[in-house]
Order: sequence, then C-alpha cells, then structure tokens
Amino acid sequence: MELIRSTLIAEFSDFNDISEFIVVMIRLFMAALLGGLLGLERELSGKPAGIRTHMLVCMGAALFVLIPEQTGISDAEMSRVIQGVISGIGFLCAGSIIVRKNELYATGLTTAAGLWFTAAIGVAVGLGREQTAFVCALLAWVVLYVVPFFSRAITGKKPVRPASNGVDPDRKAD
Repeated sequence: MELIRSTLIAEFSDFNDISEFIVVMIRLFMAALLGGLLGLERELSGKPAGIRTHMLVCMGAALFVLIPEQTGISDAEMSRVIQGVISGIGFLCAGSIIVRKNELYATGLTTAAGLWFTAAIGVAVGLGREQTAFVCALLAWVVLYVVPFFSRAITGKKPVRPASNGVDPDRKAD
C-alpha cells in the first residue's frame, strides 16, 4: 500500500514549490483572460469562434510552451515547439475559412487571423511575456472592435455579411 501511495505522490508532483504553481496559475489565467477578451468581440459579432474557442486556443498555446519551459529545454527545442503550435493552429484556422459557391468571396478570414493571433498571445504568456501579450491583445481588440468604425466612415459602406445560402440579405427583391 505504501508503494501505491508513494507512486501517486510522485506522479502528481509536477511543481517543485508553491511559487512554481502560482506562476503556472497566473500564466494560464492570463491566457484565458486575454483570449476571452478577443473571443468576446467575435462572439458579439455573431462569429462561430467566440469566447470559449479563443480562451482554449490561448490557454492551449500557453500550455504547449509552458510545460517544455518548465522542463528546461533548450532554445532550439523551444523553437520547434512553437513551430508545432503555429502549424497546429494554422490547421484550425483553415477550417474556419469558407469559400462560397460562386468563389467571389471567402468568409472567416478575420476569425482565422484572430485565432492565429490569439495563439501567438498564448505563446507569449506561456513564455512569461505577459506585458507583451497584454499589449498585443489590446492592439488586436482595437483592430477587431475600433477599426471597423473608421473603415465604415471612410468607405461609406456597411460590412457585407452574406447569407449562408449565397443570397445577399440586403438586396431587394425584384
């Protein structure tokens, strides 16, 4: 019975001390918060990749670099980890881009770019670069939330959001 107990204790002893546990919690909480900030804008815009998706992407990216960092891997090995995160998130983003039947336009590009950028923010948080991640999240929020107001004012157009059946909802019936 002692063997089982000692094995369980050894298996669940990832943290060397309480400060390491606190660092992990702060980084993952920060990733969730920053990812949620970007996801909130997407959700309020009625996009399918909303708060939960962005939070999970950001926390996942943070975790993918946080764990190897804790083990003390080299910079070259960390570079490969980050490359893997980038490739994996690229695959997820590709799934959010939809080309319509007439191939005149694609939708989901901003959502895909937002997920990609959210993963980059997660990597920054996982590496302990919380200030950089915060500034980047703030800038991304400005791009997603504030820039559309200016672009509509400059172009005089409202954003085109075609219906999923390929019919323009703003077009009047003949």
